[in-house]
Amino acid sequence: MIKLYDGGAYLADGMTLIPDDAAAEKTLRDMGVNVTKDEAAKATMAYSILESHNTSGDMANLKIKFDKMTSHDITFVGIIQTARASGLKEFPIPYVLTNCHNSLCAVGGTINEDDHMFGLSCAKKYGGIYVPPHQAVIHQYAREMLAECGAMILGSDSHTRYGALGTMAIGEGGGELAKQLLGKTYDVARPGVVAIYLDGEIAKGVGPQDVALAIIGATFGCGYVKNKVMEFVGPGVDKLSADFRIGVDVMTTETTCLSSIWKTDEKVKEWYEVHGRTDAYKEMKPGKVAYYDGVVYINLSEIKPMIAMPFHPSNTYTIEELNANLADILHETEEKGRKQLSGDVTFTLSDKIRNGKLYVEQGIIAGCAGGGYENICEAADILRGHYIGSDEFTLSVYPASTPIMMQLAKNGTVADLLETGAIVKTAFCGPCFGAGDTPGNNALSIRHSTRNFPNREGSKIQNGQIASVALMDARSIAATAANKGFLTPATDLDIEYTGPTYFFDQKIYANRVYNGYGNPKPEEEIKFGPNIKDWPEMPALTEHVLLKVASVINDPVTTTDELIPSGETSSFRSNPIGLAEFTLSRRDPEYVGRAKAVHEIEIEREKGTCLCKMNDELAGVMSTIKEKFPDVKGKETGIGSTIFAVKPGDGSAREQAASCQKVLGGWANIAKEYATKRYRSNLINWGMLPFVMDEDFAFDVDDYVFVPNVKQAVKNKDEVIKAYVVNKDMKEISLKLGELTDDERTIIEKGCLINYYRD
Repeated sequence: MIKLYDGGAYLADGMTLIPDDAAAEKTLRDMGVNVTKDEAAKATMAYSILESHNTSGDMANLKIKFDKMTSHDITFVGIIQTARASGLKEFPIPYVLTNCHNSLCAVGGTINEDDHMFGLSCAKKYGGIYVPPHQAVIHQYAREMLAECGAMILGSDSHTRYGALGTMAIGEGGGELAKQLLGKTYDVARPGVVAIYLDGEIAKGVGPQDVALAIIGATFGCGYVKNKVMEFVGPGVDKLSADFRIGVDVMTTETTCLSSIWKTDEKVKEWYEVHGRTDAYKEMKPGKVAYYDGVVYINLSEIKPMIAMPFHPSNTYTIEELNANLADILHETEEKGRKQLSGDVTFTLSDKIRNGKLYVEQGIIAGCAGGGYENICEAADILRGHYIGSDEFTLSVYPASTPIMMQLAKNGTVADLLETGAIVKTAFCGPCFGAGDTPGNNALSIRHSTRNFPNREGSKIQNGQIASVALMDARSIAATAANKGFLTPATDLDIEYTGPTYFFDQKIYANRVYNGYGNPKPEEEIKFGPNIKDWPEMPALTEHVLLKVASVINDPVTTTDELIPSGETSSFRSNPIGLAEFTLSRRDPEYVGRAKAVHEIEIEREKGTCLCKMNDELAGVMSTIKEKFPDVKGKETGIGSTIFAVKPGDGSAREQAASCQKVLGGWANIAKEYATKRYRSNLINWGMLPFVMDEDFAFDVDDYVFVPNVKQAVKNKDEVIKAYVVNKDMKEISLKLGELTDDERTIIEKGCLINYYRD
C-alpha cells in the first residue's frame, strides 16, 4: 500500500522513479539524460516556488516574503497587538482575518464578539480583509479566495495547506506573521523535498481522509518528512478530483512536514474557473528530471477505509483490521491511552463492543478537512433513505463555508441529511479543537476533522471527564451512521454516488466580507473590549540564568494542546495574563503555581533584591553556585522557570503554547528534540532559549539548572553550552541551541520579538 524509499530518487518526465543507487547514473544515461543531482534538485516545484520568494540571494538560507497571510480569531488579536507594539502602520500584503474559532459568542460573555470587532476595526485601520463569523472556516476561505498557483501563503494555523491548488502554504506561530506585517522575512534553511508518488486509482467508498491517514501512519513515527516539503506527483494524482486532493493535502500537517505542493492540471484549472478566478491558475509540474530527498510511494488502489484511534492521527488501522481484531486493538489503545493520560481518569474502550461490533456515540463531519462539498455530498448519498436512529448516536455536519452550504441547500443535500436525523450547522472549527459538540463522558466520537489528541473534543481530564476521538473519512462516518452507530466502512455498501455539480456564488462574500486591502484608514479607532490586553513587559536575557524546573513531561510526544489547552480557553486568547492561567492545566495542573512563584522572585531581583536573601532555598543554591563560580553576581543572574519535555510542540501553530510560559516567567525549554519547527520558532520569538540535550538525564520538578555566561554563548554561537543541575552536586550537563539565525539570536537576547523591533 505504502513504501518509503531508503534514500533519494530521481523522477523522470513526472512518471518514472529512479532510486538514487549505484545504477542511477547509468539508468539516466540510457534515457539520454545528463544531469547532476544538484541540478535535478532544482527541478522540483518546491524549489521553483521557494526561489521566486527568497530575498536572501542564498538558496541554502532562505529569507521568504509571502504573498498573502491568514489568521483566525484565536490568533489575530495577539499578532496585531505584537505588530502594533513593534510599530505597525498598515498591512503590506493581503491579510485575511477570519472568525471561525471563537464563534460561540455566548461563551465568556462579550469577549469573543469583542475580538471580532477588534478584528473588523483593525481591518479598516490597517487595510485588511475581515470575514465575519460563520461565513467560512479559515482554510476554505483561503482556498476559495486567496490560493493561486505558484504563490506562497503564511497562516497562523498549523493546517495552512493549499498545495493541492498549487500554493505553497505554511502554518506558523503569530510571531512569524508579525514579522511579515513589519516587512521582515521568514528565515529558514532550505528544506528537503520528498516526492509523494501516487499510483493506481482509489476504490469506490474510499475518501481523502483514508489516503491521508495511511500516509500519516507510515511517516509520522519515523519522521520521514519532518520539516520537509511534500511534493505530490505521479499518475494517481490525475485520477483525483480537486476536492479530493484538498482533503488529503490539509492533513499533511499531521506528518510534521513544513509544507506541501501538488502538480496541477485541468481539474485544478476547472476548480479556479468555478470560483471565478481563472487567472490564478497555471500548470505546475516538476522538470524533465527532478531529484527528491526521499519518496513515499502510494498505490491508491490498495488504500482501504482507515481509522486513527485515540490519541493521535498516526495511530492508524484499516477499519477492516480493527473490526477483525476488535478486542485486541481496543485493549492496546486503552493501554497506550492510560499511560498518556497519567491515570487521572478511567479510560475505557472495550465497553464499546456490543454483540461483537464497535458502537460509537457520535459522528462529526466538519471543518477544513471534512466540510468540503464532495465529502458532504457523498456522505448524503450513503445516508439517503436511512435514519441514524434514536439511541445515543448523533451526527453533525458542518459545511466549510457559506457558499458550500448554499449549494448544498439548493441541490437538496441539506434536506436529505436533515431527514436522516443528522444536524447541519454553519461553518465553524469548534468540533476540531473542543469548542462544540463535546460528547458525553467515556463516549467515542468518530470525526472527519484534523486531530484526535487527548481532550481535543472538549472533555476535561482535571474534572474527571474523558471522551475520545477516532478520525475517519466522511464516507465511512456516514456508513456508520446508516448502521445506527456501529462501525462500518463505506466500502461495505454498494452506493451510486450522484456527483452533483458545484456552483460557487461569489455574491455571498462580495456582500458580506470587508475588503480593505490597499485602502487603510489610519483615522479609524481600534475597538478594544475589556478582555483585550496588551502584552506585559518581557525581560531581556541576563548574563547568566538560573532555571527552576516547573514541570517534567516524559511522554514520547507532548502536543501544543497539552501545553495550552484549546476549547474553553480560547475566549482568553486576547488576554495574555488570563490565558496563561491555563498553561499545562490538563497535563500538569501544579505548573502555573510553580512558575508564578519563580516569576515573583525574578520581579524582586529586578528591583535589586539579592537572590541569596530571597529565601533559604535560594541562599543555598547561590552558595553552591559561588563555590564553582565565585565571580557570579545575582544582579547578572536572571531567574526563570523551565519545563523539560522529551518532544514538545506537536500540533497547533498557536504561539500561546510558548507565550503563556513566557508570561509566567519561563525562560527556556529543555527537550530531547522539538516536534515541529513552528513550536521552536514560537519559543525563539518569545525570547525563550530552545535548549536540546543529547544525554539522558532524570530531571525532577524543583531542580535548579544554572547556565553561566549564556548570553555570551548565544552571541558567540557556541555549539555546546555547559550547564549545571545545582541541587544534584553541581551535575554538569551539555545543552545545545541548534541552528539560529543572527536575528533569532538577537531576539533571544532582547527578550522577545516585541523588544527586538521596539529597540
